[in-house]
Amino acid sequence: MKIASSWSTARETEDAVASLWTDVSAELDASPDWVAFYPSVEHDADLTAKAMTTHSGDTPIHGATSCLGVMTGAGFHADDGVGMGMLAISDPDGSYGVAAVALGDDPKAAAQQALLDAMTNAGRIGEPPSLVWLAAVPGSEEALLAGIHAVIGTKVPIAGGSAADNTIEGKWRQFSAAGAHQDAVVISVLYPSTPLHHSFHSGYLPTETGGTITRAEGRRVFEIDGEPAGAVYARWSEGAIDEFIAEGGSILAASTMWPLGRVAGDADQSDYVLAHPATLHPDQSIELFADVEEGDELTLMHGSEQSLVSRAGRVATAAMSGGGIDADQCAGALVVYCAGCMLAVQENMHAVAEEMEQALSGRPFLGMFTFGEQGCFTGGDNYHGNLMISVVAFEKATAT
Repeated sequence: MKIASSWSTARETEDAVASLWTDVSAELDASPDWVAFYPSVEHDADLTAKAMTTHSGDTPIHGATSCLGVMTGAGFHADDGVGMGMLAISDPDGSYGVAAVALGDDPKAAAQQALLDAMTNAGRIGEPPSLVWLAAVPGSEEALLAGIHAVIGTKVPIAGGSAADNTIEGKWRQFSAAGAHQDAVVISVLYPSTPLHHSFHSGYLPTETGGTITRAEGRRVFEIDGEPAGAVYARWSEGAIDEFIAEGGSILAASTMWPLGRVAGDADQSDYVLAHPATLHPDQSIELFADVEEGDELTLMHGSEQSLVSRAGRVATAAMSGGGIDADQCAGALVVYCAGCMLAVQENMHAVAEEMEQALSGRPFLGMFTFGEQGCFTGGDNYHGNLMISVVAFEKATAT
């Protein structure tokens, strides 16, 4: 097991891809057995896919667009919305498979088919993987998780993120060896030769404020405790959205430090899965970036710039310590960091990368910025959330 990562802010797509591939191949001193890559949408998707397949040969490729750029141990890499990153694994004793399927009108069925195809491509059909790595489309995440669970159950960890663009205009794309995709699910199944460890958290703390959803449909909350959701949330968030109360509008930026949390798993656990309020409608309903149901208990969460900067490194440490290893035993890591959090602390994103670099003691990692995060809590439950951080740490091979 050996891992390498690289980045580029070159505007010429073919040059950027060639640079990444040259860097990781040199570091691995071998052809990769699996590659994850995340360009920003300023790179043409079809040209990016063509450049990747020019270099990749038979290597399984998993990709999606990332908001503005990426981060590695060398820092935050985005030049006026242009950035691209790659993480490559050389693991001849492991197995890796990738598949992409168009969502169509049944995302759950698409995820089931993509998972089965990925397992077939890995040569491990019928064998649960160590990890499912997911590139989702915003709005379909819960259905995709349900599709994966229908095939392999709920105890295989799932991690990954929803494809993003720079301006929430729906320009996000997904990538596989078959090319660039619009509105597809890309699934990788990982059967590494060494253990992997994961952690899923946020940089927010629960407040003592909360209530019950009394009317909702999908991702739209109409009432909390029998009152219009917008009025309740405005009161809870200490006026953060007051300027939008009269006419409504996008409240993504205004609500970033005040997401809504639901307890994940058993009620006595302290893990919260977050939902980001996205739009306040004129009827005072609130659209979220995650599905909710009537009867869900909501807790107002609160964060700060400092908590969002420092949390990523702590999540990496939690992933390793949960597996009983330290950074010296880590080969590298994949990091999913919410784009909303990134935009809120953009001026300090190099500090976020430094926190990760220190936590991993210089081991290679790639961080992408997503419009939704999928991860597995310590108790073994997979969730889709917002404003979250997910880390997958790969263990080094034990010397013999």
